[in-house]
Amino acid sequence: MRCWLAALCLAMSLAAVADETVAICHGYGCLARDEIRYSEARLGEIGRLMHAAVNAKEERKMLAEAIGQLYAWAGEQSVIRNDRGGNFADDGPGKMDCIDHSMSTTRLLKVLEARGDLRWHRVLEIDVRHWVFVFPAHYSAVIEEIREGEAGRFVVDSWFVDNGQPAVILPLAEWKKGAGPDV
Repeated sequence: MRCWLAALCLAMSLAAVADETVAICHGYGCLARDEIRYSEARLGEIGRLMHAAVNAKEERKMLAEAIGQLYAWAGEQSVIRNDRGGNFADDGPGKMDCIDHSMSTTRLLKVLEARGDLRWHRVLEIDVRHWVFVFPAHYSAVIEEIREGEAGRFVVDSWFVDNGQPAVILPLAEWKKGAGPDV
């Protein structure tokens, strides 16, 4: 197909290779934000990883890896490289609590969703679980399975792991009951 309008052709070609910028929170409670630039080449790597999945369960496995990789690349541009799983191992700049993680992971998920890299899931609003005797609440990003018979909701919780490690993905109902690594 020929492109008759040079300006339109240029705009279409630039859109196809546009980098993405995502605000990544840190400092506990999203007190600080760094604008992280993901190149089209790197996003293409993530897209190829995600499109290797053949079903929803595999997509969640690939998604855990993808989120870890996106945080690792963010750590190349930001102090979040210092973030450790949970809150107790955090020290100094770049530390992230569950609010930072839930907001940032949701933003990353929405980028993947907008690019068509999530084929069996959609991104939902952040969810919270309440604890009575310890911390008052824990927040996480949430996805919902949309294409297979056993539709369900899952947390994508990067708070449990050190920066750059695969996110923990658990059924929302189990997570609400306290499931997840002990950090």
